[in-house]
Amino acid sequence: MTSNDKDKDDKKAKGDAAARAAERAARQAANKAEREARRAARQAERAAHRAQSEQAPEKPGDRTQDKPRGKATGKAAAKASGKLPAQPVAGAAPKAATSLPSSVAPLLVSPESAAEPVAKSGTPPFNILVIGQGRRLGSEAALFAASLRRNAPDWRGRLIVAEPKPEGPWAGTDTQIPTLQRAAIAAFGAEILPFTAQHFGAGYPYGNKIEALSLLPAGEPFMFFDSDTLITGPLDRMEIDFSRPSASMRRTGTWPEPPLYGPGYGDIWKSLYDRFGLDYESSLDKSQPDEYWERYLYFNAGWFFGNDPQEFGRRFLDWSLAIRNEPGDALACQSLDPWLDQITLPLVIHSLGGGRPGPELAGLDGWASCHYRNLSLLYARESDEVVALIEDLAADYRISTFFAEDEAAKQLIIEGKGRSSVRPLFGDNGSEWPEKKIRQTLRRADLWFR
Repeated sequence: MTSNDKDKDDKKAKGDAAARAAERAARQAANKAEREARRAARQAERAAHRAQSEQAPEKPGDRTQDKPRGKATGKAAAKASGKLPAQPVAGAAPKAATSLPSSVAPLLVSPESAAEPVAKSGTPPFNILVIGQGRRLGSEAALFAASLRRNAPDWRGRLIVAEPKPEGPWAGTDTQIPTLQRAAIAAFGAEILPFTAQHFGAGYPYGNKIEALSLLPAGEPFMFFDSDTLITGPLDRMEIDFSRPSASMRRTGTWPEPPLYGPGYGDIWKSLYDRFGLDYESSLDKSQPDEYWERYLYFNAGWFFGNDPQEFGRRFLDWSLAIRNEPGDALACQSLDPWLDQITLPLVIHSLGGGRPGPELAGLDGWASCHYRNLSLLYARESDEVVALIEDLAADYRISTFFAEDEAAKQLIIEGKGRSSVRPLFGDNGSEWPEKKIRQTLRRADLWFR
């Protein structure tokens, strides 16, 4: 080959690469425009629904279903039952309580799309697993247990708080739940069970939820929740098919991040399905465009459930280790930390005959549970009902004893800065703000706590 021919080939190769890059950029721009159009349509639909709700006369027996930040739903529901909980005054610290009132009706957080819960006789009892570790996760586990007993009083099952031992990959770390938090967890009817991490530990703390599944009894339906979650409605009234596993859809397109010259979303996800012998095509949401992240099965691991925790846990562990240890060519440019659990979770769920949650499970990201992440985010974007709930729970003496030592709880709840300083920053649409922007706003205001 002459030097002239080589120059021509090089120019052709560069031209082809530039054409591919331009095509990818055009496709990404088109996808972005489509996403913006869908977002605008959703906002317009919510505005129309809100206007219609404000104009429509209330009918006897009706229960209003507001947006997550609406004020009518929880109060109207409690008032209808004759059990309206006391609402804290804006900016005021909650008063100490001597006990958690058993007469308070559940505070239902009802998004527009969530159906009103109806008692189901066919939903089997199931166990719940959360992680408790150290002061922060121990406090969150106690709050979770308190909210479960408050808002799902008829739920039957074991609430297990998994506590990693300071051994193996957690060696040298104080993983024990403090005494006050342990007492509160026990007082709200939960069991603290220790486990020894074998594979993840301090190097990947999210691995706790994978390894702790081994604590649950085989063959019994289970549900895992991140400890920074509140139960806001009666879980036992949900129609849950545990034979079809599922997980939270309250997520964004955090993974993967396809490089400019490929592989794209499809090639990355398909490589994982092929690796574990799974049917890739049946996992796709074909109502979404090609190379748009929502086309591919992806969950937030804040909650998930299944029929057999032992089988679920084995696959979750084995496949997570396989991906971590040998990512493969398609994942060579991808970060696995902190996304490993959310990379593996859809593969496990799909392999066990599950998939995206149907409308009957909308309450798990709505009226039945709230994954608030931390107190600063809770005050920034969650509903008035959730704010009232956390403040009411914090007033219970079993929780107030350790909350007084927590800087976030002290400033946001006890001193009232959550209501007086955080919520005014975001108005009535904090739930629509991107989380990154919320965090930046809170940090600038010196109101970000972890």
